Amino acid sequence: MNQASNAGHSPAFNVAIEQGIAEVVIQQPPVNALDSDAWLALASAIDSLGTRDDVRVIVIRSEGRGFCAGVDIKELAAHPERIVKVNAGNYATFRAIHRNPVPVIAAVHGFVLGGGIGMAGAADIVVASTCATFGVPEVDRGAMGGGAHLQRLFPVQKVRHMYFTGLPIDAQEAWRLGAVERVVPREALRETAMEMARVIAEKSPAMIRLAKESLNGIEDGNLEDKYRWEQGFTLEAYMSPDSSETRQAFVEKRSAAF
Repeated sequence: MNQASNAGHSPAFNVAIEQGIAEVVIQQPPVNALDSDAWLALASAIDSLGTRDDVRVIVIRSEGRGFCAGVDIKELAAHPERIVKVNAGNYATFRAIHRNPVPVIAAVHGFVLGGGIGMAGAADIVVASTCATFGVPEVDRGAMGGGAHLQRLFPVQKVRHMYFTGLPIDAQEAWRLGAVERVVPREALRETAMEMARVIAEKSPAMIRLAKESLNGIEDGNLEDKYRWEQGFTLEAYMSPDSSETRQAFVEKRSAAF
């Protein structure tokens, strides 16, 4: 593969380009939870890819135990003031995917949580492995956010059940609800996503870019504005003692006490 030399590399992910397909691979052990710097770098990389003439479609996937566990809770437990920077990185990454001039395919496996939901919900197409689970444990982490992107995947009442309970749903249920294009074995996930990408990459780049902009324009409401609204409540949540307790309990691997 030809490495994308100006795509904004980070130790948390790799970028490669071949035959019109840009592949972004998140690799941040143990659970692909990204800190504030990594989120901002990822947003920059995805934005950069969308400006390149040799990129016709983007595939985002991960290595390791799951797709993405969201933000680095340990960073926020140690530096709660970084919530503003984390929010900025999340916003920029999800916008870079949703508003990218070219289609973005998310190939997800294992846990798809928090920021992982944001990326999947912002994408144009989602492919999942049979082991994939989708969830928003934000309430249990003392934060808000993810609802706007979750609601782009699932119906309103399903979103609220997931949000209030923190309970995830599996790939088959996600497929039944229409959020996922294909459910395949883990070993077939990358090739399935790449094959979809090849079909798109063979089409007129000008027509595909027009189609992406057109489809974004006819969506109900503004996804980025909705997410900004949610982020205001994340800041409000962080002012509560309960929020601090949830993060500390998570770091200490114990149940939170309210």
